Amino acid sequence: MGLRRIALKQGADLDGFRLATRRLVAAGIAPHDVVWCAEDTPVLFPPQAAEEASPIALPRRVAELIEVVVCHRDPERYALLYELVWRVLQGERALLEMQADPLVHRLELMQKAVHREVHRMHAFVRFRRTKSRPNGPDHFVAWFEPDHFIIEAAAPFFVDRFRSQIWSILTPFGSLHWDREELRVGPAARREDAPDGDGFEAGWRSYYESTFNPARANPAVMRAHMPTRYWRNLPESAAIAELLRAAPARATAMIERDAAAPAKRMPEKAVAAMGDQAPASLAELNRLIAASEPMVSSGSTRAVLGEGPVGAAIAFVGEQPGDQEDLEGRPFVGPAGQLLDRAIAEAGLDRARVYVTNAVKHFKFEQRGKRRIHKKPAAGEVAHYRWWLMEELNFVQPRLVVALGGTAMLALGGKAGPVTRMRGRTTFLGRPGFITVHPSYLLRLPDEAAKEEAYRAFVSDLRAIRRIVEDSVTGGAADVRRSA
Repeated sequence: MGLRRIALKQGADLDGFRLATRRLVAAGIAPHDVVWCAEDTPVLFPPQAAEEASPIALPRRVAELIEVVVCHRDPERYALLYELVWRVLQGERALLEMQADPLVHRLELMQKAVHREVHRMHAFVRFRRTKSRPNGPDHFVAWFEPDHFIIEAAAPFFVDRFRSQIWSILTPFGSLHWDREELRVGPAARREDAPDGDGFEAGWRSYYESTFNPARANPAVMRAHMPTRYWRNLPESAAIAELLRAAPARATAMIERDAAAPAKRMPEKAVAAMGDQAPASLAELNRLIAASEPMVSSGSTRAVLGEGPVGAAIAFVGEQPGDQEDLEGRPFVGPAGQLLDRAIAEAGLDRARVYVTNAVKHFKFEQRGKRRIHKKPAAGEVAHYRWWLMEELNFVQPRLVVALGGTAMLALGGKAGPVTRMRGRTTFLGRPGFITVHPSYLLRLPDEAAKEEAYRAFVSDLRAIRRIVEDSVTGGAADVRRSA
């Protein structure tokens, strides 16, 4: 048998790769007998019904890696991914655990590069105001030059953030167009298709100049978080050279003013946290959160960070840490957390394979004698922590986000409501979501019969959550269940 040639669409052709992979596996064709290439017109196998290609059962991590790596620009990405699938189906089910394997190492580097580029697109897109037609509504247009085929992966962020606006994002690889109701993916564009700067852009530059901290000016760090290849499309970049040149004199003046001013407590952690505003990883984000000053009760011992693997299929979002969580520095370890663990296990899930976090990162309480009594965070406090939560979920990339209670629902969806009436499937920030009660609600029920009935309903919700995630993985069950 000669080489089998597979031609896919240009860009990130996930559907084409999946179909071709199923048919290659069904035909027993090994990776070294396949040549992959991208063309304008896809030509896979001779025409045949899609049903003839049976789904393939793959571990969840493999399926998720494929979804990300197809967005990479490396022309060998499809060949590498098919080799991964082939080896897994030949019995190497735990292949991704072998990080020293050259194939795994290369694919994980590609995965990180794509995640990093999606994050940078979120951070560095700058819109300019224009008009779609005379006397029509404002139309905001941005030009961005990504390194990889990521525009569709990055799109949900912009739909959620600018849902009420009409906007377009133009790139050399394709374009996104949102009309307040529908997102359309269009053809590639040119830099000259984007409008020139406007008054809004000048205002943004003035804001950037006014918030620039000369005492923390570090060009190397700036280039690490804002690579110079993005600068020509950022309105604030025109001010950077002058801001850096004047930084030493401005910093000296600040020190002299502080020396002459009355002594006062400086929020050193808050100032340090302002140094980085574009974390490149979950670990960097967590360092920022840990260094931040509490928005809620100042008696909080620490920020309580999320816990679980990056890439977890399910992310549970609670309200805020409690007394025990604040003391131990881990989420869901108190009575409500123990009840959640019990329900998770009963639903057939594995706590070690899900991600757990809170909408508010510090413990809000009121002191009663020696006890610290939980106090519900206000809407403004929830809004203060929302940026941390959104960035956290962007790094974890769960398949399903679960809101445990009303505060989590407010943080994720932007509105509150009766949880018992709204529980069930929903959408948060363009991601599949699910609303259920917080386990602390079960602990507060005074009647044992009502408590048992509510617990059974909670476990039923968790079982439904498990099925949703398993069904979302093409060709197999998600790896979220308990080990036998």
